[in-house]
Amino acid sequence: MNAQAPALRDPRLNRPEPFTPPLGDGGFFQRDRSIHPPAHAPGYKSSVLRSPRQSLLSIENSVSEITGPVFGHNDLGPLDNDLIRNYAKDGDPVGERIIVHGRVLDETGRGVPNTLVEFWQANAGGRYRHKKDTYLAPIDPNFGGCGRALTDDTGYYYFRTVKPGPYPWRNFVNSWRPAHIHFSVFGSGFAQRLITQMYFEGDPLIPVCPILTTIPDKDALDRLVAPLDLNASTPFDSLAYRFDIVLRGQRSTYFENRTAGN
Repeated sequence: MNAQAPALRDPRLNRPEPFTPPLGDGGFFQRDRSIHPPAHAPGYKSSVLRSPRQSLLSIENSVSEITGPVFGHNDLGPLDNDLIRNYAKDGDPVGERIIVHGRVLDETGRGVPNTLVEFWQANAGGRYRHKKDTYLAPIDPNFGGCGRALTDDTGYYYFRTVKPGPYPWRNFVNSWRPAHIHFSVFGSGFAQRLITQMYFEGDPLIPVCPILTTIPDKDALDRLVAPLDLNASTPFDSLAYRFDIVLRGQRSTYFENRTAGN
């Protein structure tokens, strides 16, 4: 059995230089709807049945949807952002230990504080802890695959986990999903939720993924790929990857539940 993982600490403390978040120029940026993939993409088979055939209706949120309840630090447990320890039964989960960190930003590059960030993923073998996942990779008894964090005053978040594995899916005969982590970001109410996925720099499955190839804009795809960040890594323990989430504007992260722009 592996020795118990040391406590998770803020990755910014691993940096040899001061952490200085980038700021935008304060201007307003229009949405760039051209970066979003078409709803109907035959190469992604599920989209054929799920895509709408008529124009979408835009419905304004009600007051109850855009106000409260809000999340606070008291709603989170001490291990919510440590996926290595928050489900461990008798040892650490199997897999490459990593840290994922970044900031939630508005269109000007300013951090969005007190934002609930949720994340969930497959284990190192590429299998989710879900009754409908029947992939032949084994379930890891020490890995639950989900967690959450609340951004600080600068919009910063971080968590520790194991790097998820790729897995096959029934799109075509030999379709594989690249390693990825799912994210959701909550606004000031439950109806204000954005969902996206993060991928890993250098993954050879990214260019051949039938889902990712539907994104027409290379820059938009690149914003879903987290680069390696050695400065935030923990020596002899965990590599780190940086993933900033931009809520809207020309540099917006692509959100799968807001395919027409957010």
